[in-house]
Amino acid sequence: MTKQITDFTMVGKQAFGRSVLLQLRTERTLPDIAPGQFVQVRVDDSPSTYLRRPISIHDVDFQQHEIALLVQQVGEGTRHLAQASLGESINVVLPLGNGFSAPGPGERCLLVGGGIGIAPLFYFAKVLNESGIRPVLLLGGKTKADLIRLEDYQKLGETFVTTEDGSLGEQGFVTRHSVWSERGFDKIYVCGPKPMMKAVAKLAAEKNVWCEVSLENLMACGLGACLCCVEDTVDGHVCVCKEGPVFNTRRLKW
Repeated sequence: MTKQITDFTMVGKQAFGRSVLLQLRTERTLPDIAPGQFVQVRVDDSPSTYLRRPISIHDVDFQQHEIALLVQQVGEGTRHLAQASLGESINVVLPLGNGFSAPGPGERCLLVGGGIGIAPLFYFAKVLNESGIRPVLLLGGKTKADLIRLEDYQKLGETFVTTEDGSLGEQGFVTRHSVWSERGFDKIYVCGPKPMMKAVAKLAAEKNVWCEVSLENLMACGLGACLCCVEDTVDGHVCVCKEGPVFNTRRLKW
């Protein structure tokens, strides 16, 4: 798959608490981008940020040559990106990694996201809709403030919600939602905190349901050279940035 190192211009910015939705546009034609792939963003003018920051692709508009990134401010690099101004140039390497596997016609799909892990599921749900598959989404957060762009997700599929404090949807973790006992699924796709993904993977295994997860290991180069993001699998140790970030849970030594 063709990769680009491209200068984008920030044309939109929307804040959601600690997270910021960045809309980036380029004059170049975008390469093919699969749901679940990610980008490496260069952080300029930040003395303590030496490496690019890996960020999942939240949405793509090929006609407008735009990508959307949902950035959570967790360190100096992401804080600097979130503070970028409209019109500012941002250098991006894309697309990187391997995305989600496409379901077959008529397969019942459940997309499970926790916290900022909901980010790559938006583009995935959008692509599924375009292929004639309307997924079910199960989104979780600590509070309702963590459920970013909920109305937009609801347009892409039947959407269920959990919050740990009960401020929206069912109270508790995504693995305890009633949808698990009320519905059957052929494929499950998950992105979020590792403990949550492990819990969903275990539940999927108990139900003998095919499951993919998008790992968020610490990445530096994004190309499999630095060995920073290694994960232990049944095939040996692999670099998440190159072999993933999406893996079938049967490959992982969880």
